Amino acid sequence: MSGRGKGPLAGVRVLDLTSVLMGPYATQIFADLGADVIKIESPDGDTIRPLPPGHDSMRGGMFLNVNRGKRSLVLDLKQPAARDTLLKLAETADVFVHSMRAQAIARLGLDYSAVKAANPRIVYANLYGFARDGPYRDYPAYDDIVQAASGLVDLQARLSGGTPTYIATVIADKVAGLTGAYAIAAALFARERTGLGQELEIPMFETMVSFTMIEHVGGALFDPAIGPPVYPRVTSEARRPYATCDGHVGVMIYNDKQWRAFFHAIGDPDWSRSPIFATMRSRADNITACLAQVAAVLETRTTAEWLALFREAQLPAMAIASTEDLLHDPHLVDTGFWQSRDTDAGPLRFPGIPTRFSETPGAIGDPGPALGADSRAILSDHGFDAAAIDALIAAGAVRTS
Repeated sequence: MSGRGKGPLAGVRVLDLTSVLMGPYATQIFADLGADVIKIESPDGDTIRPLPPGHDSMRGGMFLNVNRGKRSLVLDLKQPAARDTLLKLAETADVFVHSMRAQAIARLGLDYSAVKAANPRIVYANLYGFARDGPYRDYPAYDDIVQAASGLVDLQARLSGGTPTYIATVIADKVAGLTGAYAIAAALFARERTGLGQELEIPMFETMVSFTMIEHVGGALFDPAIGPPVYPRVTSEARRPYATCDGHVGVMIYNDKQWRAFFHAIGDPDWSRSPIFATMRSRADNITACLAQVAAVLETRTTAEWLALFREAQLPAMAIASTEDLLHDPHLVDTGFWQSRDTDAGPLRFPGIPTRFSETPGAIGDPGPALGADSRAILSDHGFDAAAIDALIAAGAVRTS
């Protein structure tokens, strides 16, 4: 079932020294799109390996999914022989990506200068919490920490009566992983044009501040500022799923055409002619009052009635779906999003690849591998003979499953 060689990144070889979620998500995308991703693990393995649920104590569900399509090579990088082995692999690799703090990767003798000496054309990506030239550079970082530091928790508090809350997904890890994937792809494209490899830095904190402030920089974009750094529409307490007679519905009436269609659909009530609804600017200046009026109207009918009306009026609206609902969502089923596979970990249902390529489609590979499952094969692929591999295993520099 391996997806290697099936996709726009076929032929790209990635040395992946990342763990947990940010880096593995970036390299999952590469594996889905055809790259040969070699997951370099310590003898203890990736931290998330044992996270439940799962039938195997060292391959839980999250690990199986986010490390799909990859091969596992176990190296004890504290041993010089293991470091030398990795640098040998780097000679023919396209990408070297890690998620250690700068000091940690330097102590292993695997910073950019060392890897570049082995392969000047390599794209070397640092994925970590904070940029290495700032005072936070040595702080440990996880998703919750970066959510707190990047403004997201404070923004969530504005929607929950002042109580700070985290977003119910590991958004910092995943946005940083996506950023890492596009940055690496861009560097590979640049190398095709220039022949030059390069070093990349993808820090979670800076990535999430950039992500958050796209809309929230607001009036602070100007110097001097002409308003606060916040986008009022998305922080209004009235911005929430609307209650109906029998549940809730997600509705977003945004531009002038949509507001006119909404008013027409509900019979053009007198209040719809209020000046606060007249333009995008007037609605933005009075966003809480506008949304509160919509909320009062939506309480008068059932969810099904509103969805039917909004479909006819071509207004943006959807029912509130749970993650359980998504497993059986008719759109996802009809588009083939869910990918069922018989694997060495049993029957699995993978979330699909969301992007489509007309000429070079990717493919979901095997589930995240057993620890060290591919150590011998990977070293053999890179020119190590059986005796050399046995010697590395005997010395403890390499482990197999």
